[in-house]
Amino acid sequence: MNAMTRRVVIATAAISMAVSLSACGKAGDGDKADGGGKDGGLGKTIGLLLPENKTTRYETFDRPIMEKKIKALCSDCEVKYNNAAQDIETQKKQFDALVTQGVKVIILDAVDFNATKSWITTAAKQGVKVVAYDRLAEGPISAYVSYDNEKIGNLQGEALVKALGDKAKDANVVMINGSPTDPNAGFFKKGAEDVLKKETKKIVYSQDIPDWSPDEANKKMGAAIDSLGKDGFQGVYSANDGMAGGIITALKKQNIKVPVGGQDAELAGLQRVLSGEQAFSIYKQIKPEAETTAEIAVRILKGEKFDDLAPTKVDSISGEFKATPSKLYDAQVVTKDNIASTVIKDEVYKASEICTADFKSACEAAGIK
Repeated sequence: MNAMTRRVVIATAAISMAVSLSACGKAGDGDKADGGGKDGGLGKTIGLLLPENKTTRYETFDRPIMEKKIKALCSDCEVKYNNAAQDIETQKKQFDALVTQGVKVIILDAVDFNATKSWITTAAKQGVKVVAYDRLAEGPISAYVSYDNEKIGNLQGEALVKALGDKAKDANVVMINGSPTDPNAGFFKKGAEDVLKKETKKIVYSQDIPDWSPDEANKKMGAAIDSLGKDGFQGVYSANDGMAGGIITALKKQNIKVPVGGQDAELAGLQRVLSGEQAFSIYKQIKPEAETTAEIAVRILKGEKFDDLAPTKVDSISGEFKATPSKLYDAQVVTKDNIASTVIKDEVYKASEICTADFKSACEAAGIK
């Protein structure tokens, strides 16, 4: 799959309100599907706000998959897309603009989950429905689609313990965690800590990294080496693959070879797994997550029920907002032994994309053709 760079335009003002209603059905819960009549007929428009582009998945997979699914379910629905580039104020402006323009359904992957409460509360009073995607946003959201993120942290911790082998019980571990504004990072951290505190000697250094920055992860890994010494740790937990790249660069600079984990099954991360530089990644099937979110958004736009798509109930992190209809997917550890049967089989990447010249022999050794 290649990144879809086409920006989808919003429906023109020439499309009548009547056509909007006939194409996408009648709105439920007393909301008008036309997006507020005098606001310009954006009733068939779904807003899509993603948080950042440092992690390659958003532009390469999440966005094009959702846009394609929305089009398949509602051929004349349009998607109004924006990426916040990890800036809270930018995302607030993008969100407020959609509300002002009369968009009634917004898919939101929040930069900062705490910041969204006032936005979503104000929007809800105007009949706007928000579907929280990937990250649980604070506020009266209508639905939430993600993964069981604490369980992913468990998987990361277990995979690092496995990579440490019989040395695990005596191993000191460094933890390089995700952004404190991303609630998922907290879930990953807790899940991993629960395992590592039981199965290793000690977590000797733990640092949260703003914006999931690989450069900052590199600096913090360097600081950890300076503080602990080259022999002061035996493994490194990295919350995602992007940061793992920065961490591994810092380790290589000091000629340190210890297991490093990651997450997201990014192309560069998979290549490091094949070459032995990175012990594992976590493979999350983005397509079902993105497609379910798209379908929920379209059903909300049409005023249709979506209980079958969101069978779980989740409370907000603050506990203020209860029992949001949710769908939480599972993930799995990916190593060189199962890249072919997971990522390649599911056509996330082709073997030819992974097995470039530098990784040809590693691919052959892993049985990837």
